[in-house]
Amino acid sequence: MEPTRSSLVADGVRRWPGWSRRTVIDRGQLVLLASLAVLTIGAWGLTIHQARTMDMPMGIVASGGDGGAASSSGPTDSLTMDDMATDQPMPPDAGTLAASGMSGMGEDGWSWRGGTTFVVAWAVMMAAMMFPAAAPVLLLFRTVTAKRRGRGQALAMTWVFAGGYLLVWTAVGGATWLLVQLGSDAAGRLGSASRATWAPLALGATLLVAGLYQFTPLKHMCLRQCQSPMGFLMTRWRDGTVGALRMGAVHGAYCLGCCWALFAVLVAAGVMSLAWMLLLTLVVFAEKVLPVGRRAPRVIGAAFLVLGVLVAAGAAPMPWSA
Repeated sequence: MEPTRSSLVADGVRRWPGWSRRTVIDRGQLVLLASLAVLTIGAWGLTIHQARTMDMPMGIVASGGDGGAASSSGPTDSLTMDDMATDQPMPPDAGTLAASGMSGMGEDGWSWRGGTTFVVAWAVMMAAMMFPAAAPVLLLFRTVTAKRRGRGQALAMTWVFAGGYLLVWTAVGGATWLLVQLGSDAAGRLGSASRATWAPLALGATLLVAGLYQFTPLKHMCLRQCQSPMGFLMTRWRDGTVGALRMGAVHGAYCLGCCWALFAVLVAAGVMSLAWMLLLTLVVFAEKVLPVGRRAPRVIGAAFLVLGVLVAAGAAPMPWSA
């Protein structure tokens, strides 16, 4: 009987030297781990630099309410309460732009330059936040590929897989830029008082949606694919370079299905909020890699639901919006 694709993958893993529950990492895995570590640290460095230097607002709450605008520098510092009472429009560099959780690159607006800059920044951020949680599937993919095609091709094919994974999240960045620009335009048509009213409601609603999604069957189905690299590879294996790219994209799609609501919170709170980036990186890693991953979604969902109610009701300001 001809062996199935699943049996070939499983056999390739079982027979690879050192593969057991007490696996000793071989040289190829160490090289891959070191490469991932360097890439992740570099991506975080660039992300921190972007957060501190790019013209990108920190969050919805900065548009009004509890003093969030104080975190912005520039003309808004001179606005008085009388200006607010007369509904004087806020300057575009701190009002209209801050009214959305994440605008385009400030003055670029609807432009190819603004969109490209945004997507590149998003892709770097995704590499920083998602590669730690994707490390297990990348390591296992390299192990299987080394057995089936030889060590010489294993590392290169693994990066093709990683490229397919990151390609999905980069495309999400393009869609996010479009949504953010639309939201920025809508917010720009509101007065400062209206923004102060609607910002916590919009943010609270985003938190509630994210919290509810944590309990859905779709969330748990996608999460299972991310938590079980072996199962994913056994059922989705494709040979060749195109196959590796396709497998990476499919895994990225499952990851998107698992995490999109979490990143909606990041966009609403402010994509350049380093505190939220770090928190969500830890949340994603806990869900996908740590033993608590099966219980984590419900705990996180409950926390988001409580926080969403408090923020929408005005009982609590948005934490870490800057």
